[in-house]
Amino acid sequence: MRKLFFSMISGCMALATLAVPSLGVAQAWPTKQAIKLVAVFPPGGSVDQVARILGPALSQQLGQSVVVENKGGASGTIGTAAVAASAPDGYTFAVVFDTHGVNPSLIPGLPYDTKKDLFPIILVGTAPMVLATNVNSEYKTFADVVNAAKKKPGPSYGSIGSGSLGHVSMALLGKNNNLDFGHIPYKGGGPLMNDALAGHVPLAIGSVFLIKPHVDNKLMRPLAVTTTKRAADLPSVPTIAESGFAGFDAPAWWAVLAPAKTPPDILKRMNEELNKVLQNADIKKRLDSQGIDIVGGTPEAARVFIDRQIDIWAKVVKDNEIKAD
Repeated sequence: MRKLFFSMISGCMALATLAVPSLGVAQAWPTKQAIKLVAVFPPGGSVDQVARILGPALSQQLGQSVVVENKGGASGTIGTAAVAASAPDGYTFAVVFDTHGVNPSLIPGLPYDTKKDLFPIILVGTAPMVLATNVNSEYKTFADVVNAAKKKPGPSYGSIGSGSLGHVSMALLGKNNNLDFGHIPYKGGGPLMNDALAGHVPLAIGSVFLIKPHVDNKLMRPLAVTTTKRAADLPSVPTIAESGFAGFDAPAWWAVLAPAKTPPDILKRMNEELNKVLQNADIKKRLDSQGIDIVGGTPEAARVFIDRQIDIWAKVVKDNEIKAD
């Protein structure tokens, strides 16, 4: 009995010894070095801007420098892979976009497991996508587009690329409702809007941030948004859901992730600090100017949301045989 007792004590001490490095890392955080937010898309896009909005406020709260590093490429997977492979010490985080939910089914052989190798700290926010057309177009309403899509060939639309949220959301709409849409992928929002404004592509789907300036300039006509709620910046534009397609919901979204083995205390603290940042009046205003509706909340809520996005778009990619550019 005595031998068993000492054996148990020795085991507990060994476990305690193993836990000390992790505990030490958590207690010292974030005093060791600057925190890195890896924006997984190039400078100038919404991911970059979200990271640069969050960074200074987070730095002020933590009393530690927060730097943004752009590591774009392959629809966000290059930067995400770098974060997944980084030391899980609380000094490297990823800021990702909705492509994070499409990539597992779109890009074969990802060097990381999206659900196992990354920990969702917080869902920053969501935003509608907008289906729009040139102001001189024959399509005056979303109903006009639907009627045209009931015939073959149906109308064509442009998106920012194959596998983008705009592409998969229109594929979902078409597949579920026997509507025919032709997809024209572009290499980003700039080329897409150039052709839409020139009338070279009948329809365009993009973020509120991309489309709204051209709506304000009376050059584009918004027809519908992809979320179940209307966009605050475009309150007169109906949702697809309220236009005869109940339950349709395809939001753009942004989240902050960490390497999966980051100490729980650090993950908890980072979630708390980011929630405080999102409640800052100036941050709210700046994110709103990007067309983003703030969400925040717990890591578990973020995980449930992201896992659901992965599952939804996996089926759409498979059903429509969508391939990456």
